[in-house]
Amino acid sequence: MTIAPDFTDATKADPKVRVQVAALCHRKGPKGREVLLVTSSRGRWILPKGWPIEGKTDGEAALQEAWEEAGVRDGRVTDKPIAKFRGVKRFDDGKEVPASVRVYGVKVRGLSGKFPEGDRRERRWVSITKAAKMLADKGFRQALKAV
Repeated sequence: MTIAPDFTDATKADPKVRVQVAALCHRKGPKGREVLLVTSSRGRWILPKGWPIEGKTDGEAALQEAWEEAGVRDGRVTDKPIAKFRGVKRFDDGKEVPASVRVYGVKVRGLSGKFPEGDRRERRWVSITKAAKMLADKGFRQALKAV
């Protein structure tokens, strides 16, 4: 993903841009702040993310993605995005669309052992330093600065 240094509402400027919401799940670990990463369908480490959900705020949709993809059953989400960036959404069929990603912070208080995508995703708590090395997308790495 590429960063848009002067991010505004990209979808107003270009209607082909799709909005995605992401959850930067974090907690205080034994050695400091940790973030929760999950694997994508292609095996890359990412933050839980998805599309906005009708009837939910973007923050609520990000929390829903955190549940489905990472098993976050108890978390407190920020009202506003903690980071925003422009990137490209790549689908499994090879199709690509421009995306405007809004990252919401989620303070995790509890995880579930069973969750909707638990059979096809790996999840891992890591330090912010380790997450910066594991995340392939530059936009996600930049978002780490917000926690």
